[in-house]
Amino acid sequence: MSPNPICSSSESSSTKAWIVHGVLAGAAIAVAIGARTYLGGSKGIRTRVVGIIPARYASSRFQGKPLVKILGKPMIQRTWEMSKLATTLDHLVVATDDEKIAECCRGFGADVIMTSESCRNGTERCSEALQKLEKKYDIVVNIQGDEPLIEPEIIDGVVKALQAAPDAVFSTAVTSLKPEDAFDPNRVKCVVDNRGYAIYFSRGLVPFNKSGNVNPQFPYMLHLGIQSYDSKFLKIYPGLQPTPLQLEEDLEQLKVLENGYKMKVIKVDHEVHGVDIPEDVEKIESFMHERNLS
Repeated sequence: MSPNPICSSSESSSTKAWIVHGVLAGAAIAVAIGARTYLGGSKGIRTRVVGIIPARYASSRFQGKPLVKILGKPMIQRTWEMSKLATTLDHLVVATDDEKIAECCRGFGADVIMTSESCRNGTERCSEALQKLEKKYDIVVNIQGDEPLIEPEIIDGVVKALQAAPDAVFSTAVTSLKPEDAFDPNRVKCVVDNRGYAIYFSRGLVPFNKSGNVNPQFPYMLHLGIQSYDSKFLKIYPGLQPTPLQLEEDLEQLKVLENGYKMKVIKVDHEVHGVDIPEDVEKIESFMHERNLS
């Protein structure tokens, strides 16, 4: 399995996305303009890459999820072991605010960065961890700890996509959406333009046709949790104000798009989604049994 760009990486015309409403609008615009100025001087080749696996214990949908056993091994360990196989990563760490997770990770040999409990999402946790690392990196890959079967080729694919798109600050991956997942809000959908840049992400089915039914002929796309960032952008991301679409959908990548930044998307073949709720553990284990994966 080798990831392929949806389209070429040539530049598309720059369109201004919505910025936040009401009294926050002025502040958000000022921060965004400052961020663009900050990023504007960085057009060189981004070569140094660190992978960060953000992990927290207090998940609202599945408390203690990183430590749940998948065929006898902690899920966070399985994610770590698969990520270590990626050839583009110069370093790999786990970022967590929980000592139980940290102890588990150190037990199987992972490097751990302790982060604040105040991080609102995985991107902010990656941003904090990046600033605590001794070495400097050009690209940060956010590898979701609940993707125990993430293929290293996908990690390499999003890194190479960002390296090949100097006008983008973010890259991510999608795969084909299964019809049974069309209306599952835990399965995030994505639409892209004809040059492979993200247009929108939603928990609802997008695009949505007039019949209200799934069109079996349409290539709907499922967003995979992995994403990579330009390290300079990641440092200023927490300072960008939350945006209306981000808050409504509860999807952190929408803040990137709403502030007018470009996000490159690659399409890959990936059969198994991550673990969002306890019932997903059994699905993952069944998949592994069927394919003799240990």
